[in-house]
Amino acid sequence: MPATAYAEINLDAARHNLLKVRSCAPKAKIMAVIKANAYGHGLLRMANALDNADAFAVARVDEGVRLRQAGIKQRIAVLQGFTDAEELQHLIDYQLEAVVHYYHQLDIIESWQGQDTLRVWLKIDTGMNRLGFKVADVEAVYQRLRQCKAIKQPINFITHLASADDKASVFTPQQIKLFNGAVALYEGGRSIANSAGILAWQDAISDWVRPGIMLYGISPFPDSAGIKLGLDPVMSLHSKLIAVKPVVQGETVGYGNSWVCDKTTTLGVVAIGYGDGYPRYAKSGTPVLVNGRRVPLIGRVSMDMITVDLATQPDAKPGDKITLWGNGLPVEEIADYADTIPYTLVCGVTQRVQFVEKSTLREI
Repeated sequence: MPATAYAEINLDAARHNLLKVRSCAPKAKIMAVIKANAYGHGLLRMANALDNADAFAVARVDEGVRLRQAGIKQRIAVLQGFTDAEELQHLIDYQLEAVVHYYHQLDIIESWQGQDTLRVWLKIDTGMNRLGFKVADVEAVYQRLRQCKAIKQPINFITHLASADDKASVFTPQQIKLFNGAVALYEGGRSIANSAGILAWQDAISDWVRPGIMLYGISPFPDSAGIKLGLDPVMSLHSKLIAVKPVVQGETVGYGNSWVCDKTTTLGVVAIGYGDGYPRYAKSGTPVLVNGRRVPLIGRVSMDMITVDLATQPDAKPGDKITLWGNGLPVEEIADYADTIPYTLVCGVTQRVQFVEKSTLREI
């Protein structure tokens, strides 16, 4: 039975966005970031759609294992590396690459008996202050890794930009300079640029780039939508009207009586809510598309429903199509109304929502 709420996934858009990455970084290899269930779009679905990527990046070992078990052949880097010998064994068994960012990992690798079995990325903390070794420690860590028989040579290097989404940042050039200085004397691949780095910081483009959010058609910058950057949205979220009713001046709508009708109008009830991943804190006035035309959200978002003002849509009726975000209504705009970021919206679509591919509209 088809679900009322569904997320439409446009795989052609994903492929277009990958080509956009190639045009921005034509000499770099692409490590497509598909962590967190590919930002809510489906891990295996996106890995197959982005099969022209040179490698994939995931956050955790189990994500990499799932990709290998599904037959994905590209290189796969695990950004959080490993925490114990069991995870290290999985990395080796499934030919996954480890980001090494902490001394405990070095201790585990040094006690490993294998030889030439693990490719690693040495994470350098250039100012993000999450994972990674300080620049002053890189030489000592590098030498320890060089002496580990389990490590495939050469060792690769990686860092993460903290403020690349701010095009006026003075911190980002400092990070790039610090990283380049730290690795200048070593062999091995380099990776700096995330999506914002690819689009705004040419000096961040090195041997490898790591696009994430831009692959899904979403802008990494707070002041623009992906469509303005030449990206195509991959996910659109839809539902339908389930009731249409009049409300008169002075009546209130929804929990807390927070929205008061200032003149008689027509109210529409839409079958979607925070139980589906629609943002709980979307404000009254947040745009919603009814049959492709904008109407405002009114009242509070509840678990299963939202309400909209249909004053400009007198012919709307139950069963009509609703778009919560997608073509014509960027997810970045909805995030602004909800005081959040688009990452949280696409990652937060729940299991109650049916996923379909746009070309076939079949359930996935």
